[in-house]
Amino acid sequence: MATTQEKATPFYINPAVTADKIDNKNGKPSPPDKDVLQNWSLAGSDPSQDLTRKTPSMATLIRPVEPLSDPPPTKTAASTKGVSSMSRAQTSHPLDPLSAAEISVAVATVRTAGKTPEVRDGMRFIEVVLVEPDKHVVALADAYFFPPFQPSLLPRTKGGPVIPTKLPPRQARLVVYNKKSNETSVWIVELSEVRATTRGGHHRGKVVSSKVVPDVQPPMDAVEYAECEALVKDFPPFQEAMKKRGIEDMELVMVDPWCVGYHSEADAPSRRLAKPLIFCRTESDCPLENGYARPVEGIHVLVDMQNMVVIEFEDCKLVPLPPADPLRNYTAGETRGSVDRSDVKPLQIIQPEGPSFRIDGYFVQWQKWSFRIGFTPREGLVIYSVAYVDGNRGRRPVAHRLSFVEMVVPYGDPNDPHYRKNAFDAGEDGLGKNVHSLKKGCDCVGYIKYFDAHFTNFTGGVETIENCVCLHEEDHGILWKHQDWRTGLAEVRRSRRLTVSFICTVANYEYGFFWHFYQDGKIEAEVKLTGILSLGALQPGERRKYGTTIAPGLYAPVHQHFFVARMDMAVDCKPGESFNQVVEMNVKVEEPGKDNVHNNAFYAEEELLRSELQAMRDCNPLTARHWIVRNTRNVNRTGQLTGYKLVPGSNCLPLAGSEAKFLRRAAFLKHNLWVTPYARDEMYPGGEFPNQNPRIGEGLATWVKQNRPLEEADIVLWYVFGVTHIPRLEDWPVMPVDRIGFTLMPHGFFNCSPAVDVPPSASDMDLKENEIAAKPIQNGIIAKL
Repeated sequence: MATTQEKATPFYINPAVTADKIDNKNGKPSPPDKDVLQNWSLAGSDPSQDLTRKTPSMATLIRPVEPLSDPPPTKTAASTKGVSSMSRAQTSHPLDPLSAAEISVAVATVRTAGKTPEVRDGMRFIEVVLVEPDKHVVALADAYFFPPFQPSLLPRTKGGPVIPTKLPPRQARLVVYNKKSNETSVWIVELSEVRATTRGGHHRGKVVSSKVVPDVQPPMDAVEYAECEALVKDFPPFQEAMKKRGIEDMELVMVDPWCVGYHSEADAPSRRLAKPLIFCRTESDCPLENGYARPVEGIHVLVDMQNMVVIEFEDCKLVPLPPADPLRNYTAGETRGSVDRSDVKPLQIIQPEGPSFRIDGYFVQWQKWSFRIGFTPREGLVIYSVAYVDGNRGRRPVAHRLSFVEMVVPYGDPNDPHYRKNAFDAGEDGLGKNVHSLKKGCDCVGYIKYFDAHFTNFTGGVETIENCVCLHEEDHGILWKHQDWRTGLAEVRRSRRLTVSFICTVANYEYGFFWHFYQDGKIEAEVKLTGILSLGALQPGERRKYGTTIAPGLYAPVHQHFFVARMDMAVDCKPGESFNQVVEMNVKVEEPGKDNVHNNAFYAEEELLRSELQAMRDCNPLTARHWIVRNTRNVNRTGQLTGYKLVPGSNCLPLAGSEAKFLRRAAFLKHNLWVTPYARDEMYPGGEFPNQNPRIGEGLATWVKQNRPLEEADIVLWYVFGVTHIPRLEDWPVMPVDRIGFTLMPHGFFNCSPAVDVPPSASDMDLKENEIAAKPIQNGIIAKL
């Protein structure tokens, strides 16, 4: 992933380096004073105007650091314990996504390490991602090498801080599928010299480790999907089956390969399998036609994706193709034979002084918030090192890492092929690999900062998706307001939020993933669901109770969408500290009696979640249930422990029976909240390889059986949230956005509202001055009386 050299627009030079400049009177150093060149995009501006971002050299970023206590020795060559040395200073932060050059080096290193030409020729590269370093390495980088330049992140040492001269080299982790042997392997490559490749020299990577992972299938790749579609369309028995349905032009046919999941031993990972769904357009000269409006049912196809051959085929039942629905298309009015509404007037977002955020590489600062942006092929957007600058308390950590790690979409129709539709869109396909370039349609407005993403393709080449992450500010209505009835005077503030987002398409559905940061200290996670319903065909006169009839011959099965957010929390914790715990809050009704003579009493009761098994929890709106991550060592001005609470939005649990086949792989859906102590290799709730996984309950449901203590730990929250979709006619032909999510909200973290210092807008101040001048204060009291 790379920050873009922005197409377009006004930019400005901001003399401030960080949002949390620290007073040197407290013995804490300020960051170097330098101009940070910002680069933005303005939605709708001319893309031909390119502005190149100037990156300051490391020499200008690294300066001598003042001591925290006693003066340090004159020369400090030692590095922090446990941190190895590099041959040169590092120009990428340890959490920056891999560059295109680094991916190329990693692929070339692994390919060269293949034992035989046959092994090397069979290598297919599923993903190449950064090996995220230990948290103390991140602290070291943030202290002395990169913004926020905060040495206080590190423990104090006798005689002053030990200033390192180098950081450890970056590493890449590769998942490699061998198409010839059907083996999956995981490689770790140290990227010791990467810049040589950009000068046409030799790569410098070193294999740290490699291992074959038995009995798994890695995620599918877009290249495989394209090959599968071509294979099926060229298969003579399939062509004959389509002729029976009146289709001879194979250009009209759409083949969507779906992973088979795991339903029996026939789906075991000894073979790499896909079971496609078939659709058919009505017009070959209309590329924008909604082909999902004509599902083809009654044809069973099973494809061996390793050897790319059809291994099972049966024309089971002749189901007539649904008639062409005149309402099937969703393009502009003239292209779908209709007329668009004409009374929509322009609405423009203008920021005449530019945006309030500041960007340095992947480091973002906005309204006292700071964090880093990352990106992976599986999760998509990752938010690192989230912190809030709280006056004289300085930069206070909230979370180390936030991301969406899995999603599951089970369908509720027991008929073939719908019972097999239970996609793991992150683990089987990859949310990041299916990301959009927002150059082709962006829902962001105003000043926008875009980020690019780099991926390996199936054969090991590097592909770049431009403008796939969008960062911008949004107006969000009223932040707070109060009017004094005696004086008639009012104070009101408008809210704004900083939004970081990406959008991906997985077959027929679109998912937008958003992280919103607010001025009052809240963080909101939101998923927007849109796209096209996955439909089934009906026999004439047939109706099915497991779905909604959308059009003649068409119905949409009921289904659910589940998402899993993994939140590595760090509430008031520096790297390496494990001082967090989780309490559950429930509202209780006071029993009638001497303490409740008016029968109106209720109160909030807390319960400490002491272990993993106790922390398997579900939402309960009847008791306003929520959970608070507290720091066990920090208190606010009233003596309460500081914390952040997880406030659920609308939610649900799986409606399938307990023996449903997809729950073998998705046992993590059985509860809305799971809590674990941080473990480096515990990243994905269904295990790393859910595709065709035969093992029951792998991942989160197995990890918690250790029942590790949580009373004071490095806490990781796993929040599972979902929506039950009973389709409507109004969801056709393209579904209006449905929203679902949750909020992380400060709970005793601050001593008062952190939004009280938000200034009024200029228009509000002008109105207030005119109001005071025009009307004496006592007139308001008299009017009230």
